[in-house]
Amino acid sequence: MGSHEAGALHEQAVNRGPSWLKEPADPNELVAHLWAANISKAGGVLTVGGRSVSDLAAEFGTPAYIVDEDDFRSRARRFRAAFAGVDVYYAGKAFLCVATARWVAEEGLNLDVCTGGELAVALRAGVSPASIGMHGNNKSRAEITRALEVGVGRIIIDSFEEISRIREIAAELGVIAHVMVRVTAGVEAHTHEYISTSHEDQKFGFSITGGEALEAVRRVLAEPAMNFLGLHSHIGSQIFVTDGFEVAARRVLRLHSQIIAELGYTPPEFDLGGGFGIAYTTQDDPSTPEDLAREIRAIVDDECAALDIAVPQLSIEPGRAIVGPSTFTLYEVGTTKSVALDRGAWRRYVSVDGGMSDNIRTALYGADFSCTLASRESSAEPVLSRVVGKHCESGDIVVRDEFLPSDVVAGDLLAVPGTGAYCRSLASTYNHVPRAAVVAVHDGQARLIMRRETEDDLFTLDVG
Repeated sequence: MGSHEAGALHEQAVNRGPSWLKEPADPNELVAHLWAANISKAGGVLTVGGRSVSDLAAEFGTPAYIVDEDDFRSRARRFRAAFAGVDVYYAGKAFLCVATARWVAEEGLNLDVCTGGELAVALRAGVSPASIGMHGNNKSRAEITRALEVGVGRIIIDSFEEISRIREIAAELGVIAHVMVRVTAGVEAHTHEYISTSHEDQKFGFSITGGEALEAVRRVLAEPAMNFLGLHSHIGSQIFVTDGFEVAARRVLRLHSQIIAELGYTPPEFDLGGGFGIAYTTQDDPSTPEDLAREIRAIVDDECAALDIAVPQLSIEPGRAIVGPSTFTLYEVGTTKSVALDRGAWRRYVSVDGGMSDNIRTALYGADFSCTLASRESSAEPVLSRVVGKHCESGDIVVRDEFLPSDVVAGDLLAVPGTGAYCRSLASTYNHVPRAAVVAVHDGQARLIMRRETEDDLFTLDVG
């Protein structure tokens, strides 16, 4: 019989925390590279774009995702500039709402969606369909139909069934479907298995080594209603080194060369995906867009030269790297307690008014986060603490280990940086807790871009 999940947590319990976490000289100070550009502290109070979190909490409530709009836009522009000449698609799955879709379009980026719902948001925002790419390993007929009806710029094919489905729908509509073929390059990305997407044993794409990828391309090229744009590869998420991209590019471009040689067709494009990592804690050291651009360009150029083929039009898909650092989650502390454990160890728990419903990443794949006391300055000594949520789960952990002032009490505000990606996107109403608001701050002005759910919202789907 397996042990209860709490057992594993207790076995890990120590007073010093993980080896990478160092006790701060001053727990009031911010670790600058974990936060958005326009965030600072004055007298211990966190401010974003000139607005204090105390004022934001009073106006919008907690928990809330607070987005530094200027930071988001700046990161989008930086990727566009660093990858000049490359098609940059913002990966909407990281976080998408009407406002952010508009920001992406206004900053000159394309938009990647992976469901009909995400496509609907993009269209509601006025994003040009020609600049939209549509992913998904199991697109429905309705999703494909709408994508073709509005004229999305590309559909990334993920299965043989989908080839037939697109052929039938394109013929019914009398349109040409512009498509890419997603391939698995057999690369084990240095990331968690749940977000590693290019090894062989997973649900995405066609295997290169098994021959399915070449056969998929052969079938697409035989379809008059399809325009084959090129190959697509995505090796995973939260990746800090480019060696995985190098291996993937080598294998995918060899297939690209094989298509030219054996099928007599030169694909005009090549998408290397995204998955660029960000800093959640002091142990993370992400690459800059400029470094990524230089290294990825060199990888593609060198491999094309070795294969004696022309360099195809390159695409990338950053999502987390744009929205992740731009956002933090603001919580209010409700309770604190210290729990004695075995062998003289103890654990300090700080409970906040959110939890796994607004940030499932810690529970889902052991993600690490940082946090800070955000509403006041403290002179108390730092104490290793665990920030937990209000849900009925022992695994409801927001920040596994962090040094916080020992005098943190109910009513204090805590801020967790780096929550822009996959936190609101993966949010739930577990325990019937309404989902948190999303607030954008720009030039000292704060506005809702996604309102907080209410109890009335919870009943809108309940027909009982």
